[in-house]
Amino acid sequence: MSNSNITLIIGPNIPFEQLLALYNSVGWTAYTNEQAQDRLVLAIQNSTYVVTAWDGDRLVGLARAMSDDVAIFYLKDILIHPEYQRQGIATRLLRHCLERFEHVRNKVLLTDDEERQLRFYEKMGYTNTRNSRIPLNAFVQIRGIDL
Repeated sequence: MSNSNITLIIGPNIPFEQLLALYNSVGWTAYTNEQAQDRLVLAIQNSTYVVTAWDGDRLVGLARAMSDDVAIFYLKDILIHPEYQRQGIATRLLRHCLERFEHVRNKVLLTDDEERQLRFYEKMGYTNTRNSRIPLNAFVQIRGIDL
């Protein structure tokens, strides 16, 4: 399993079983439980930009974004099958997204507070708002979760 064997494909048309398997492989079951499956497909279809990573006919990675193509680019999901992590695939997917939306002013994402994720996004040019030199806050509401 080498990064050089991985093909990137742009577009939201992903076989449902492959999509489900990828999200389940990283434990994102809030997207894959029976009640959420239709919403996952709809979320992928309604995304502004979707880029996937394939090892042959196996979906091994996905990044998806929402954007107005002027002021905001929001990276919603980036996930890599555990067997393919730490091979540079996430970097390729994110670079693909960042190149596509290079002209957009604000590039935003929300992520878990996991050290490995924080280091990855900082390496990719993102600044955590808590480390920002300018006064900046992020506010969220997440349906079903008491923050």
